[in-house]
Amino acid sequence: MSLKLVALLLSLAGLAGLGIGYYLRLIISLGKKGSMELEIKEMILTAKEEAKKITTEAEAKTQQFLDKARVEIKEKEDKIQQAEARLIKKEDLLDKRQTDIDKEVELIKIRIAEIKTIREKADKLELDKTEALQKAANMSLEEARKEIFQTIEKNSEKDILARMAKLDQSGEDMLENKAKDILAISIQRLSNSVASDIMSTSVSIPNDEIKGKIIGKEGRNIKAFERMTGVEVIVDDTPGNITISSFDPVRRHIAKVALEELIKDGRIQPAKIEKIVQEAQAGINKTIKEKGEQAAYECGVIGLDLRILLILGRLHFRTSYGQNVLQHSIEMSHIAGMIAEEIGANVAVAKAGALLHDLGKALDHEVVGTHVEIGRRILQKFGASEDIVKAMQAHHEEYPYETVESRIVQSADAISGARPGARRDSIENYLKRLGDLEAIANNFKGVEKSYALQAGREIRIFVTPEAITDLEARNLARDIAIKIEKDLKYPGEIKITVIRETRAIEFAR
Repeated sequence: MSLKLVALLLSLAGLAGLGIGYYLRLIISLGKKGSMELEIKEMILTAKEEAKKITTEAEAKTQQFLDKARVEIKEKEDKIQQAEARLIKKEDLLDKRQTDIDKEVELIKIRIAEIKTIREKADKLELDKTEALQKAANMSLEEARKEIFQTIEKNSEKDILARMAKLDQSGEDMLENKAKDILAISIQRLSNSVASDIMSTSVSIPNDEIKGKIIGKEGRNIKAFERMTGVEVIVDDTPGNITISSFDPVRRHIAKVALEELIKDGRIQPAKIEKIVQEAQAGINKTIKEKGEQAAYECGVIGLDLRILLILGRLHFRTSYGQNVLQHSIEMSHIAGMIAEEIGANVAVAKAGALLHDLGKALDHEVVGTHVEIGRRILQKFGASEDIVKAMQAHHEEYPYETVESRIVQSADAISGARPGARRDSIENYLKRLGDLEAIANNFKGVEKSYALQAGREIRIFVTPEAITDLEARNLARDIAIKIEKDLKYPGEIKITVIRETRAIEFAR
């Protein structure tokens, strides 16, 4: 009984606890609901205040923007009004000026009409006067003029003839003196040195010990150098100097460049000599190009084709009667320019025609024809001006003088070549004989190259070993000697040396 009571009491207590807990939970939830409503109301108020604040600021900024826009519009309106006022003022000024011009035009028309009327009256008076004179003299105007001239001519015939003769003579004297003055001034203004290397070229050395290296053991180095270059190397007691002798200026130049390079390198031996000489031969084209460009620049001749300049540069290694052809052409160009300037001719054409007048001499040993005709074809082929061609083609009178510049070029050629010491006929003949000597040897089968040395007293001939045997080399020397005796005239005797060199090359790898 007691246990049931206890269980009942516990059940009642539990129910009571549940009721009390539910009531407390209800109270708490009601309290939280009230606080949330308060928070929501506060948030709404805060939002309204911020919205009002933002609206107020936006209205203020809008007002400022509108005020600024009104000010700018006002300023633009003022500027437009000022511009309109200026335009109106200019239009008024233009209208006034146009009115003045119209008035001046009307006045000019009136004055022209008055002048025309006065001229007509003057012409009528002159005509009336002439008619009155004709009536009084009983002859026309042409008859009166003819009568007066005949009377004057008859009375003064002797005086007129004497005067005409005097004028002719004085005119000829004046022109001759003027021509002499122009030529004298041109020659005086160009005081050009004519000293040049004719047969030899000097090479400076740092010390005389180099001479021993150049000669080499038993002359091995100097013989190899002379064989490769075709020149004669003269090593004498002259301090600090070695002389290279050859009639061919191209060979002398190649030998000089090669020898200077060997001296600079210091290693002088046959293999090195052969390599350096080959490099010098390959570099000759660069020198030719530089000489051609330098000559054109020095003379102020522009616009020439590069191929013309390359051919012009070859004249540096060409002589005519002992005179260097390129230096002769440069000198002529300066003289022709001065003469053209004095007489009012085309200076540029005269200088170009003089510079290129001997262009054909660079190829006259390779191309058939006179050097004038060869040079003329070269200039036409590479687009030179026709005026330049006409100026250069008449300097030996092969073509007529078509322009005044052609006569200037011919005169400049005569001045440059006729100066004392400029040319030597005997040297030209001597150089031609040496060239003919080599040409005879080169025409034989199996000859690779030949060099005339010792002032033409010796010729060294190199043959191809595959084409010529040792026995045939001896016979070749005899055949060449017989041909030289038959075709050439020369003093003394000429030594013919035929060299047959066999090289066997192999590589160890």
